[in-house]
Amino acid sequence: MNVFYNKEHVGDVLLVQLATEPIVKTIVERAGDFAILKEAQTGEIKAFNLFHASSYVQTDANGVVDVTPELVAQLEAAIEKNDAALRLNVDFSPKFVVGHVETKDKHPNADKLSICSVNIGDETLQIVCGAPNVAAGQKVVVAKIGAVMPSGMLIKAGNLRGVDSFGMLCSARELAIPNAPSEKGILVLSEDAVVGSAFEVPSK
Repeated sequence: MNVFYNKEHVGDVLLVQLATEPIVKTIVERAGDFAILKEAQTGEIKAFNLFHASSYVQTDANGVVDVTPELVAQLEAAIEKNDAALRLNVDFSPKFVVGHVETKDKHPNADKLSICSVNIGDETLQIVCGAPNVAAGQKVVVAKIGAVMPSGMLIKAGNLRGVDSFGMLCSARELAIPNAPSEKGILVLSEDAVVGSAFEVPSK
């Protein structure tokens, strides 16, 4: 679940994304202060907007809102108050984690891309990476599917030149780390970084 709030430019509306896949054809259902966005063909709820959000949720965010148990509890109370047909299944696991590049292979269809096998502790991900400095044995920062980058970009499963990719290896600049180098390349962490542990992305 990804949550966004920008009162100055959007108004007092909380925007909540429940799925990374875009909606092909949208159906909107209203339930009090909720506008529920569904996929027309399947009826799957993909997102919802909560109007008059400040009367339900406490946040001073100006962009991405941290998804915490407190926020989810406030949303569930708002859902009950508005009798909205919504259920929240929230993954609280960190979306930016330390990974270990176990293997790096040349992409068969792109000279500047590599196919990496990256261990993030509880699973191993295949990630296609275009960084010139990526190498097997590195500790790196992995943005998992569902992560929202400081730029606002949402990380989704993708396919790059015919090869599936499930996440992104991040550069210091992409992570908005102060004084990030201008050279292209992923951020390589120290050897003592713990695989699978959360990486704290600076707040803007």
